[in-house]
Amino acid sequence: MGEAQPRIGFIGAGRMATALAAGFTAAKITAASEIIASDVLAEGRQRFSDTTGAAVTESNADVFAAADIIFVAVKPQSLPSLLNEIQPFVKPQHLLISIAAGVAMETFLGTLGTETRLVRVMPNTPCLVGTSASAFALGGAATAADGELVQRLLSAVGVAVEVSESLLDAVTGLSGSGPAYGYLMIEALSDGGVRMGLPRDIATTLAAQTLLGAAKMVLETGQHPGALKDAVTSPGGTTIAGLHALENGGLRGTVINAVEAATRRSQELGQ
Repeated sequence: MGEAQPRIGFIGAGRMATALAAGFTAAKITAASEIIASDVLAEGRQRFSDTTGAAVTESNADVFAAADIIFVAVKPQSLPSLLNEIQPFVKPQHLLISIAAGVAMETFLGTLGTETRLVRVMPNTPCLVGTSASAFALGGAATAADGELVQRLLSAVGVAVEVSESLLDAVTGLSGSGPAYGYLMIEALSDGGVRMGLPRDIATTLAAQTLLGAAKMVLETGQHPGALKDAVTSPGGTTIAGLHALENGGLRGTVINAVEAATRRSQELGQ
């Protein structure tokens, strides 16, 4: 790599921070030697260090001294006191990336100042396996180049799209909470297989791989999901019989309702 490797810090060394750090090193975005994380909990620091091989510290000041890109990965309720603590450490060379769910950028900028380079990100847990769906919004003094950098970082662990901050609640309702909807669908398909005589382990493997395959078909062919569905659905065949049952059960409307309910809840939590 010709360019210098980015120096990346994490305030909070939980599961998401650990997954991101591991993803960045696996994708050769940067080396473990260029990563540092702080956490108040010793076990959090230990797990981060064991998983990523990166440095850990109890001190947030150490992270700001060592890194240029700082992921703020703490629980939302911890943020007000944290922002007051780190305010003196934030310099123009620092790009702050918040993955604190539901916390508006104005909360950060109110304490840190509007000249702070800030990006708010909504990732999801499949970043643990390099298949996240993330959305991000730029704020404060963040530049287009900062946006490109965040795009590159997040693309190392999945897919990333830029949106306006007002759309991040909808992202939370769709892809933030969405893995749980997928797990429910996999479990239900597996139940159906068991109902019709398949052993549980085989049914679950087939169900999960089937959804993975369908998702890859959508992403890699660029075809509309409806067109791909039609291609599997022959006249008078098995698939249309199954689809009819799903339509009778109101699957489509129920899933839309789920995204709406989760989005509304995200809006409430962000108040």
